[in-house]
Amino acid sequence: MKPVIVVHGGAGRIFKEREEGCRAGVVRAALRGYCVLKQGGSAIDAVEEAVRSMEDDPHFNAGCGSVLNEKGEVEMDAIIMDGKNLDSGAVSAVKCIANPIKLARLVMEKAMGIPEIPGEKLITERSRERWKKNLEPDSNPEEFQKDLGTVGAVAIDSEGNVACATSTGGLSNKLVGRVGDTACIGSGGYADNHSGATSTTGHGESIMKVVLARLILYHMEQGMSPEVAADTALDYMKSRVGGLGGVIVVNKAGEWAARFSTKQMSWATVKDDNLHYGIYAGEKHIKSVDEALASEREGF
Repeated sequence: MKPVIVVHGGAGRIFKEREEGCRAGVVRAALRGYCVLKQGGSAIDAVEEAVRSMEDDPHFNAGCGSVLNEKGEVEMDAIIMDGKNLDSGAVSAVKCIANPIKLARLVMEKAMGIPEIPGEKLITERSRERWKKNLEPDSNPEEFQKDLGTVGAVAIDSEGNVACATSTGGLSNKLVGRVGDTACIGSGGYADNHSGATSTTGHGESIMKVVLARLILYHMEQGMSPEVAADTALDYMKSRVGGLGGVIVVNKAGEWAARFSTKQMSWATVKDDNLHYGIYAGEKHIKSVDEALASEREGF
């Protein structure tokens, strides 16, 4: 089996001045995950590495750069799942952790401690400004939710094992302790070697109502391609509960898709030593991995 990785940096609206940073961030994450796979690493290691890369990138609403809750603090959710045995680990409303995806993996495998960092280290100036604006009496927090991105990754390794990982800071000015879709198995992500793996992003309550990640795998089990399964599930979520979102998918044959019903979603994938990436519907850039790695070293 030829390894494949697909990553997303969140569906919604991406402001013009942040487009390049988001593109570079998903490309970097996909390349890092693919390097793990090319060296014979597992799908679970690859998705963890890709998501960790985006958690450390302040362009994304995960890890450092997460939005703030109503009290001005960072609280994060994450999930990771291994398609080989359906093992999964998830964490919700965690604070003072640089990489919640690492903690989710530890929950899955060992349930042991992870070092804490000061909460302020996760707060960016942009998140603080947004939080302050949302506190103003005439603010419309809904307007500010449109450009927030969950991050995620799916992969298949050379052994044919699939895995998914998803991580987020949630909604801006959310209630303390809010649990969104990301940490819920079948909503934020799902992985099963018998069908494939998916990671979701978008309106959390809608995603939970239709159990979006599992729904996509169900459609693939009925014979749909990753692209058709993703579009069918996203269409259903929109018509049934009025929710918008985006998904990345890989099936057990290594076919992939990155689909969204929002205005934009930053995504990247590597297959057959070729990198594909984009943000807008219909946008797809292609580079060889060698060329992309050279650009990465020079600073995208």
